[in-house]
Amino acid sequence: MTRPASRNELRPLSELVSQSSWTSAGRSEGRRELVAETPVAIVFNGYTVAVMMASPSDLEDFALGFAMSEGFIAGPDDIEEFEEVTHAKGIEARFWLRADRAAEIAERRRAMMGPVGCGLCGIDSLEQALREVAPVTASLFLPAQEIVRASALLQSFQPLQDRTRSAHAAGFLLPGDGIVMAREDVGRHNALDKLLGALTRAGINPASGAVLMTSRVSVELVQKCAVFGCPILIAVSRPTSLAVDTAQRTGITLVGFCRPDGFETYTAADRIVG
Repeated sequence: MTRPASRNELRPLSELVSQSSWTSAGRSEGRRELVAETPVAIVFNGYTVAVMMASPSDLEDFALGFAMSEGFIAGPDDIEEFEEVTHAKGIEARFWLRADRAAEIAERRRAMMGPVGCGLCGIDSLEQALREVAPVTASLFLPAQEIVRASALLQSFQPLQDRTRSAHAAGFLLPGDGIVMAREDVGRHNALDKLLGALTRAGINPASGAVLMTSRVSVELVQKCAVFGCPILIAVSRPTSLAVDTAQRTGITLVGFCRPDGFETYTAADRIVG
């Protein structure tokens, strides 16, 4: 898996725009730093399978995490080459795959635009949207005190959020070590894909820790964690009912409404100790 020099790293992650503020004191003019987003096409052997709106950073992590979590590839061994190609209106994340894997993808390929946060880009049917994934069996245990501190720890890994107040983050929490890796994006699904891709490239087993999200938990986030065998998913907001049902069936410990003074558990609470 190779990586040629990337030109998209020159793309800004945020931009200053003019704005008017209206308050009880009246109207004032100023400038506000806003998060940037750009179309990112996921391309396998010349065929586009999805176009996602994403923050233009850590795109190799994003593309790898998306490709694996959505079942297009099993892992880096399926990849012969990777490159990022910048165009005037977006970026292509191009994979060149082994012949057998490329043939499988060619049968299910489709091009579609994915709005931010949809989490369903690149699927062909309702069955894929509610796909079954293998149960997560990792015997990981996480002290409750570390979960309580987790949301505050993640804030220090969010420079884009600090500047724009409109970016999501996904962090990886190792018991006893705190947050060892994090990724940001305008979309929560993208942030998780970036994190999962980064863990894979770094050789860190997702089963060894917990994923922490700055968003609510929908079913797709649970599915992505299950694909990678991550046993604990923590979020600062509450999950959907379908996310809870999916976590229950896959054996994932689902933690929500994580605050400095406590949290809620919905499934497999036996992994939380202390």
